[in-house]
Amino acid sequence: MNESHGHQQPKTHTKILLTSLSAMVAETATFPIDLTKTRLQLHSSTTKPTNAFVVASEIIRQQGPLGFYQGLSPAILRHLFYTPIRIVGYENLRYLVVVNNEVGGGGGDLVSLSTKALLGGLSGVIAQVVASPADLVKVRMQADGRIVNQGLQPRYSGPLDAFSKIIKAEGFGGLWKGVFPNIQRAFLVNMGELACYDHAKRFIIQNHISADNIYAHTLASIMSGLSATALSCPADVVKTRMMNLAASKDGKAVYQSSYDCLVKTVRMEGLKALWKGFFPTWSRLGPWQFVFWVTYEKFRHAAGLPSF
Repeated sequence: MNESHGHQQPKTHTKILLTSLSAMVAETATFPIDLTKTRLQLHSSTTKPTNAFVVASEIIRQQGPLGFYQGLSPAILRHLFYTPIRIVGYENLRYLVVVNNEVGGGGGDLVSLSTKALLGGLSGVIAQVVASPADLVKVRMQADGRIVNQGLQPRYSGPLDAFSKIIKAEGFGGLWKGVFPNIQRAFLVNMGELACYDHAKRFIIQNHISADNIYAHTLASIMSGLSATALSCPADVVKTRMMNLAASKDGKAVYQSSYDCLVKTVRMEGLKALWKGFFPTWSRLGPWQFVFWVTYEKFRHAAGLPSF
């Protein structure tokens, strides 16, 4: 396990390819849960009470099984940027911290959980800024499914059409609508996911609970999934609602800012509304991280790279 914090600079280009492939596998496998989570979060107190199972049943009944993959292409496009930047960025930053510790007389194991949390959050913020336009298109296309169900025409015919119409109606900066709640969520989810996975896996292996294998990866991914969900769910609810706001004809919007969205959500729906979609969020993050980390670790091993 110590070699994962080894002395050689990691092969960044190889890791970028492996993280992209692993993310595509994980995203495709868990996308139906992500779609259900997004549709659930877009429900407000003005609509009848619902839950993840009701939303999923409606999707199957009205659109069939393929309805679960509405917006998959921009989601994969997003991960081609987002995942390599955050995963490889975190590992490279961790490597620099380890080198500095060793030069100062410390060791690789002295990278604290708080330091890992900071590195994970920073990597997530950088990655999200780059990937935010694709994330916006993904949310808009997922929300289009509800418009179709009401007998209306969808706003966008595909990812390219969505990019084009958003730029035309809202300007180039419109592609980064919701970027601030996006950044907040990215910091929290990566602080929970990367730091917890890294720390939990090392704890499991060093305490001989398991060797560096699929069992350790599974335990670590479950723990990091719960941590990431608990920290990020409120920001995720705000992010989803902000990003789904298209420019209105009179120029007015329901929410003026992410803070305004947060306050209005709590005022109108109660504090627990910030954790609306917690179960589908965790039920996606858990499987996503399991599929991603197991796939990524296997790819690394096949490529002759040390464990993450």
